[in-house]
Amino acid sequence: MVVETITQMAAEGCPLMARVLGTADIHWWEHYPDDDARDEITHSRWYYHVHAPGDRDPEEHGHFHLFLHRTQMEDGVPPIAQPAEGEDALAFVTHIAGLSIDHQGIPISWFATNRWVTDEFMYAAPVMIAHLDRYNVDQTTEDDTVNRFLTAMVALYRNEIADMLRERDQKLARLGSACAAPQDVFESDNDLLAIRPIDLDAKITKLGIE
Repeated sequence: MVVETITQMAAEGCPLMARVLGTADIHWWEHYPDDDARDEITHSRWYYHVHAPGDRDPEEHGHFHLFLHRTQMEDGVPPIAQPAEGEDALAFVTHIAGLSIDHQGIPISWFATNRWVTDEFMYAAPVMIAHLDRYNVDQTTEDDTVNRFLTAMVALYRNEIADMLRERDQKLARLGSACAAPQDVFESDNDLLAIRPIDLDAKITKLGIE
């Protein structure tokens, strides 16, 4: 499905960011779409945004943030950290990963962030890994090709995302040992906790996908 969607975008001459941003002027940090893309069935979601020049890798045009809704998580499994508003938080989500896109619309890396970056309910890596197959955004009202591409990318890179989430937790544990209170680590200045580069051609070749 990843290959199919990328091939379609290339044939139509319309890359990922153009499908998300359209002809709108880019406003740094804004969510595109404004209220996020929300799957009507699963409630998984995504949004795209662009950082100001100099704030990110110059190879990156922008990135997607991908989320599960908390209703997709098993009952009785508590998060390891949550927004200050607790159960009254506006964004009732848990962050799977960020997906960086280059200026041609090709994915270049996955990244894991600290809790405060997306104001998420953060779950431990084993819990998130067990729920990755629940991520599905095929039924948002945004561009169908973008929806299918993101759903397929999480499925295709499940192992890499799992390893990255484990690394995220290991880094949080190391950073937390230096905090006055353990929970302070989730609100510390450390925003980017783990990265996994993407070589889509190599991945496709390895798996024998045509």
